Amino acid sequence: MIWPFLAMLAAYLIGSLSFAVIVSRAMGLADPRSYGSGNPGATNVLRSGSKAAAIVTLLLDAAKGWLPVVLVQAFGADFGLGAGTQALAGLAAFLGHLYPVFFRFQGGKGVATALGVLLAFEPLLALATLLTFAIIVVFFRYVSLASMVAAVFAPAYYLLGDGVAWTASGYKTLALMAMGVLLIWRHRENIRRLLAGTESKLGSKKK
Repeated sequence: MIWPFLAMLAAYLIGSLSFAVIVSRAMGLADPRSYGSGNPGATNVLRSGSKAAAIVTLLLDAAKGWLPVVLVQAFGADFGLGAGTQALAGLAAFLGHLYPVFFRFQGGKGVATALGVLLAFEPLLALATLLTFAIIVVFFRYVSLASMVAAVFAPAYYLLGDGVAWTASGYKTLALMAMGVLLIWRHRENIRRLLAGTESKLGSKKK
């Protein structure tokens, strides 16, 4: 069918909007790909010194993961689109952030966008994953470590919550697992720095 493909394509294109770059340009800041970690994401935008730009980037990156899934949930039934297409739309938006067609396929690591997808899947799932992220950040001050731990726990929470707080879907579970693997892969340089003891902690200035 054409409709699932069109939904995935639209989700990918929405995900391809690199708001770290867009917001930085709009606010007269340097391109986030040119300093710090070089990652076009909210954490690196924060290193520009503009908390406002980082917050706006974070919210918009999360929104572009949330929006495609919610649109399929709201209007997909009329086109025969169900949970499978919701899962694929979320994954496509996430892939768009990682490999944005509008920015030479040089994207971010997908943390905020993944959170937006989780929020669309199930708010309680997003809350549980966000709390896990926050706990790791508070105790260890490594955003990268917290992101990877949250990526591992998200599908586990989804499965554990089946029949309790939300209904687990095989399609969505697979999408969460795929996003988790990709997110960890995108953090491979951070993993090397964590093992070497050179990873930048939250609040420290990155040279």
